[in-house]
Amino acid sequence: MRIAIVHDWLISLGGAERVLLELHRIFPSAPIYTLLADPVFLKKHLPYAKVVTSNLDRFPFARSLRRTLALAMPMAVESFDLSEYDAVLSSSVFFAKGLILKPRTRHVCYCYSPTRQLWDRTHQSAPGFIGTAVKQVLRIWDRQAAERVDRFIAISAHVQERIRRYYGRQADVVYPPLSLEDANPGRTSDGGYFLIVSRLFPHKNIEVAVDAFNKLGSRLVIVGDGPLREKLERAVRRNITFVGSQSDDELLEWYRHARALIMPQEEDFGLTPLEIMQFGKPVLALRRGGALETVQERISGEFFDDPIPEALADGVKRLNEKLSSYDPETIKASVRRFSRNDFERQIRQLVL
Repeated sequence: MRIAIVHDWLISLGGAERVLLELHRIFPSAPIYTLLADPVFLKKHLPYAKVVTSNLDRFPFARSLRRTLALAMPMAVESFDLSEYDAVLSSSVFFAKGLILKPRTRHVCYCYSPTRQLWDRTHQSAPGFIGTAVKQVLRIWDRQAAERVDRFIAISAHVQERIRRYYGRQADVVYPPLSLEDANPGRTSDGGYFLIVSRLFPHKNIEVAVDAFNKLGSRLVIVGDGPLREKLERAVRRNITFVGSQSDDELLEWYRHARALIMPQEEDFGLTPLEIMQFGKPVLALRRGGALETVQERISGEFFDDPIPEALADGVKRLNEKLSSYDPETIKASVRRFSRNDFERQIRQLVL
């Protein structure tokens, strides 16, 4: 069977890109079609893959200004000629699901989320989306694009429900695998710091965590970068440290010696809780979204109910009080169901 993979763009390594690398591992001979691709990213993460980019990738500064090209991207993804393939697997955050295929070509969409800028966050300002009229045009296209998909796969039950709500489609659930694994997860310690691993965008609620830890005085290390970093760094006290983007090896070391992970935002799934739980470390998460499917209260972590500093600070206090009651081996066991082997088995069953 001839298979192709389609992904929105290949610019930086996020959760969706980690899953794409797993899909490439499952189907190594399948070419990857994408709207935009950074040569540095390809050299580092996909050195032997055949990657085909759209015409948009030929425009100067298209990768750095991709949000301003939103209205051009539907036409670009629809222009991919995939007529020679028996099946296409789209790995879609936004545009990749909008392919126009021959009737004989089966389209399976691994959906990370119905496009949040057009649905859940439609009233929030976002760079590159210049107004309500543009969002309305893209919303109509997004709904029509979803109708072209033969089969949806959701990354979580939370996303499964959102696909039903916004697209009126049913979806199977296949959880992303834990791909950032450590060869020696037993070598751990409590370094006395709490950890956040996140891109620094407004919807990630990092400001909530900063406010809470400014008042608590507990040590907090924040891994990640983004447009809010400068503003956040001006607001922190000496107990909070920003270390920027880290390599996988460096990130594993931060996990290894953290006391616990703080996840102040709602995620559609969220790989970071799994990544730290492989070390037997607990998680404090906002009681929303995909965290409800990965974190078990009082077993592998705690929840706080509202994205406000007071609620998060209370959660930190509760977690500290219960720290000795968490069983590291039980926490480690809880992530085994998110294995690469299970992911591959389920993907093959649904795609082939």
